[in-house]
Amino acid sequence: MSGGKNEHAGVVLIFAAGVLWGAIGLFVKQLDACGSTPELTSLLRVFFAFVIMAVISVSRFGWRALLMGRKTLLACALLGLVCHGIYNMFYSFAVTLAGVAVSAVLLNIAPIVTMICAVFLYGEGINAQKIIAIILDVIGCVLAATNGSLSLQDMSIAGILCGVAAGVCYAMTAILGRFAADQSEPMVMSTYSYLFATIFLAVWMRPWNTAFSLSGDIIFWSVLFALIPTAIAYLLYYRGLQNLCETSKVPVIASVETVMATMIGVLLYRERLSAIGLSGILLVLVSIVVMNARIDAKQKKGNRVTLG
Repeated sequence: MSGGKNEHAGVVLIFAAGVLWGAIGLFVKQLDACGSTPELTSLLRVFFAFVIMAVISVSRFGWRALLMGRKTLLACALLGLVCHGIYNMFYSFAVTLAGVAVSAVLLNIAPIVTMICAVFLYGEGINAQKIIAIILDVIGCVLAATNGSLSLQDMSIAGILCGVAAGVCYAMTAILGRFAADQSEPMVMSTYSYLFATIFLAVWMRPWNTAFSLSGDIIFWSVLFALIPTAIAYLLYYRGLQNLCETSKVPVIASVETVMATMIGVLLYRERLSAIGLSGILLVLVSIVVMNARIDAKQKKGNRVTLG
């Protein structure tokens, strides 16, 4: 899918997914205020997302749409287990052991991992433009997430390793998602990925051995959490993957999530945004533009750059 129109659509869809992901903190805080635990929030998120996507998939395409080949089903299983289930587990440990800021910083290993995997698995090239965009993106995300303040005292080695592992799992979303999206309908693919994620998190958390209460408020916010920054966001993301020729672009475009999360923190929760944090936001936006700038060989002499 190399047409310019499709490429533009892919960028817009993944950018929109990143914006929705940036609102995750809003739903997590609401659920925390309602008495939910992080573990229960994670489980309810993927479970309700599975229910929502299953109903939509069957209603739109019929039961036969749920039938898929072994390779595609395996890709969906890996997507659910690695990118939703194991990712949540490692990220939870990282936040507990190393803190929120450090964990957010370590997630930014994802663009580098995705680029390397895309080279070996999809034969994509590495050029100066991509390297510059990724460097700007990583620096921007670090500054935006930490506001320029990152305490390295009493750093947990286990926390760092869990943060790196979470970043690798996050990077696999673009790699596994592209393969699965090319082989099946994104709605059906999402349904299976959430099913496997639900099974994994349920086995890991063992909610049947844990005392918890499900209030009406928890269910209400969990359904919204599963619908907006989960089901809809990932559906936009997978649709975008189908339209992009280069997988290595994806994490940089989706990093607008950091910008959105920072702005929500400032506007709704009165979190402080320093000049360093603001410069980080600007760097993230610049990195997205740089990554998607297309320099035509015929236009190089005139130094003309177009977006594509």
